[in-house]
Amino acid sequence: MGTSSEVPDIVVGRLPIYLRALTVLEAQGQEIASSHELGQRLGISSAQIRKDLSHFGEFGKQGTGYNVDYLRRQLQRILKVESELEVALIGAGDLGHALAHYDGLNKRGFRITAIFDSDPAKQGEKPCACVIQDTANMAQILREKGYKIAVIAVPAEAAQEVADTCVEAGVKVLLNYAPITLSVPAEIQVQQIDPVVHLQRMTYYL
Repeated sequence: MGTSSEVPDIVVGRLPIYLRALTVLEAQGQEIASSHELGQRLGISSAQIRKDLSHFGEFGKQGTGYNVDYLRRQLQRILKVESELEVALIGAGDLGHALAHYDGLNKRGFRITAIFDSDPAKQGEKPCACVIQDTANMAQILREKGYKIAVIAVPAEAAQEVADTCVEAGVKVLLNYAPITLSVPAEIQVQQIDPVVHLQRMTYYL
């Protein structure tokens, strides 16, 4: 997964972690945080944090640390989550229902406003604020409503076709929970989330 700028993707991947830590600190009433303190919380060196942030500007003063609220807002701006983003969810199985009910998305700037499934028995259900619709209508709806973000929570054998439809409809960002590597154009951003892969990585250390 690449980025459209010269900022290394691994740096972009750490920004949401910094944002999450700052949000917690702000909720606790803390106004100033040093890179050393953030580093201790996150297990990342203070030098790495300062280097990462320097790609985007100067956000703190040496010896005084970062203003928590200001840096949080700047990271939201950089990640384009300062306002709520609409998300389409494809797949209304157990995982899809769990995602539809997950309040953490709303709290972090994302809202599922369309759900699609190919199973007629599920169509018409309302697991959250929106009704499950037929995937036969998905391309048209994604295009007409201008969706740029989609979550794929379908079986592996259906994931590539769903991804192709999303891309053709103008979606630019795909979060893929299906246990398969998707083939998409280079400009499409894909994040793969396979819990089994992460578990297998950890069981190596048992």
